[in-house]
Amino acid sequence: MPGMLYLVPTPIGNLGDISIRCRETLEQADFIAAEDTRVSLKLLNHLGIKKSLVSYYEHNKAQKGNIIVDRILAGETCALVSDAGSPAISDPGEDLVKQCAEAGITVCAIPGPCAVITALSISGQSTGRFCFEGFLSTSKKSRREHLEALVQEQRTMIFYEAPHKLLNTLESMAEVFGTDRSISLCRELTKLHEEVVRTTLGGAITLYTQQPPKGEFVLVVAGAAPEEKPAATAEDAAARVAELVAGGMSRKDAVKQTSAELNLPKNVVYDASLSQ
Repeated sequence: MPGMLYLVPTPIGNLGDISIRCRETLEQADFIAAEDTRVSLKLLNHLGIKKSLVSYYEHNKAQKGNIIVDRILAGETCALVSDAGSPAISDPGEDLVKQCAEAGITVCAIPGPCAVITALSISGQSTGRFCFEGFLSTSKKSRREHLEALVQEQRTMIFYEAPHKLLNTLESMAEVFGTDRSISLCRELTKLHEEVVRTTLGGAITLYTQQPPKGEFVLVVAGAAPEEKPAATAEDAAARVAELVAGGMSRKDAVKQTSAELNLPKNVVYDASLSQ
């Protein structure tokens, strides 16, 4: 019988955030696939767990992925961990999950720490609809193309960014979205110096020009404002009624439908239709 792949989220800062279920899964797994075995070893030592570690990261995933899949198919259980947060989210574990799915291996994701959701929940931005955009390119051209594709995006946008790239990213965002766009900069989440700065892109540029940024950032950027459609006129109503009637609809039904479509009172639509 084949084994399983467990996705085990690890603390993004505070080691106390490891759950009982995550700990039990790490203890029971036959081996652990880790983005950086040195980082994972520190966590395992903290938990008092001794387990075989296999390195699995961006530059060896093609080779190690096949080895891990073969071991699982042979009956072993693997726990996949990233350096921090949920595996497979902006993480090479995404490819291992695909490989396991293609091989018919059961993949079980355990809930736990995730910087995206943690930042969004405390950002003060709209949380109803959002999109995660990960890390932007270090290339100015590619970064700008990525952002320009989001100009009309009305959902809240979430990005990861390193401190040494923060100003370049903020400047690119301001060029594309405008300096007045609202942003929440969430820094060092769950750690001792956790901080959330709620400002505009212009304000953030000023702040971090004067104060060099430190720590890892999650940027939560407000979406674009919905485009306001011009209010429908009596002429619009008359034309729409005429179109519907020409299509075989009765005037009464055409007036009713037009009223709903154009958000105009029925009497206004009816009077307009008589003018045709």
